[in-house]
Amino acid sequence: MKRNITIGIVTLFTVLFYNLQLSSQTLNEGTFKFGRTLGLLDAFYVDSVNINKLTENAIIDMLKSLDPHSVYVPADEVNAMNEPLNGNFEGVGIQFNLLNDTILVVSPVVGGPSEKAGIIAGDRIITIAGDKVSGIKITTTGVRDRLMGPKGTSVNLEIYREGTKDLLAFTVTRDKIPVNSIDAAYMLNNETGYIKLIRFAATSEKEFGDAVTLLKKSNIKNIIIDLRGNGGGYMNAAVKIADQFFTNEQLLVYLEGRKTPRQDFKSTKTASLGDARVILLTDEGSASASEIFAGAIQDWDRGIIMGRRTFGKGLVQNAFYLTDGSMVRLTIARYYTPAGRSIQSPYTEGYDKYMENFYKRYSDGEMVSANSVHFPDSLKSKTLVTKRIVYSGGGIMPDVFVSADTSSNSAYSRELVAKGIITRFTLQYEDKNRARLNADFKTFEQFSKNFNFSPADIESLKKMATDAGIIYNEAQYKISEKDILSVMKGLIARDLWEMNEYYRTVNIDDIVINKALEVISDKKAYDKILGY
Repeated sequence: MKRNITIGIVTLFTVLFYNLQLSSQTLNEGTFKFGRTLGLLDAFYVDSVNINKLTENAIIDMLKSLDPHSVYVPADEVNAMNEPLNGNFEGVGIQFNLLNDTILVVSPVVGGPSEKAGIIAGDRIITIAGDKVSGIKITTTGVRDRLMGPKGTSVNLEIYREGTKDLLAFTVTRDKIPVNSIDAAYMLNNETGYIKLIRFAATSEKEFGDAVTLLKKSNIKNIIIDLRGNGGGYMNAAVKIADQFFTNEQLLVYLEGRKTPRQDFKSTKTASLGDARVILLTDEGSASASEIFAGAIQDWDRGIIMGRRTFGKGLVQNAFYLTDGSMVRLTIARYYTPAGRSIQSPYTEGYDKYMENFYKRYSDGEMVSANSVHFPDSLKSKTLVTKRIVYSGGGIMPDVFVSADTSSNSAYSRELVAKGIITRFTLQYEDKNRARLNADFKTFEQFSKNFNFSPADIESLKKMATDAGIIYNEAQYKISEKDILSVMKGLIARDLWEMNEYYRTVNIDDIVINKALEVISDKKAYDKILGY
């Protein structure tokens, strides 16, 4: 299919504006009944009723009865839903956290409005637009509501900075702030690159291209793409990224629905990574566009899928705006992998059963054993080149199963996370030691090699947890100690540099990445898995 035909392509979650003019022929009896009932309630019901709320509830229940992914989005939630997929939002451009009921600037966005205005990491925001925001138990939502706003508008901030006597006044002019699709891109060894792709958004193709260009400077030969937890996004972004791995014109995915004629999406023979060995990492959080990408790679035996079974979302939604700015995301088609597989999990028993079946993966042993997953023979299919057995329905099963690593889990560590102790301790540690950290570690490589928490730091962590009501358990702490310290070190690396350095820190002991690196570095083992 030529690129100039793609103007009308249906994408996952694409926001399209439709002028829905209902004629007398489309207004059937059910439509009149619904409107008439609302009118009767408004006119005659014994108590006053909120017609708008009743209408919203009816729409929500109606869509829920159709399939799990047709949903209603209230007007005040539309922008928040679209921002990550649009690739930007409008605001002042800071990463912040709440420390001791005060807004702490973790870091300003590089090149963003706050950095240009002179705001630095460690600053504390005391007032926004003249209103005190410190010591009032402000929430994260409250901060966002005050700092976000249309591009070109200004907001006045008063900031406390350590070492200054008086509050510092700043006027920050809001601008577009990028929302990244890629959290990390770096070399795992001399030949293999790693990319952490967290969503498929409007900017994903460019971000991916930029990441590959960067990795090619290090002579990348193989690539591991981490799709774990990637819930999807725009289908076109998945197609364009998958396109980078195919040197021939090959079918990548196709759509079909009752009112949607079949549409094929093919590669364009412009692969930038056509010769690279590739492994995609997946888990139960990999859905939608992630499964389109994985399905194309698996069906053509182009690379290895490693990790755990994907979510199983094979339905395509279009977004339709309603008159009040709210939105209905309505399923209009199913998508199919190149081998003709629909990977949608069954939903005929209703939404609740659909979600129950998903969560049963955690209790039925699937996280630790591939043998817990059973596909009926009726769903059996074959890959297109080496004719390996694959299955439709219920997600994409990896070629190499790697169980969830539960060896470091403990009730103590889970409580530390649940009560925000790890985040709070890390913020306080950074705040107290910021000058020393910046002086001692000029590069991430120095930090990675030489930084460690002292015994006194660890005792402070334990005391903070105890003060928060978490009973210390020595045996459980020892089980989780390595992971706890790794995450805390990663959070500091993120705040001193970028999210990239967080992953460079915590990925060192990631068993899935280490298994992928082992396989991708051995061409014989890699080819054997693919059936060559």
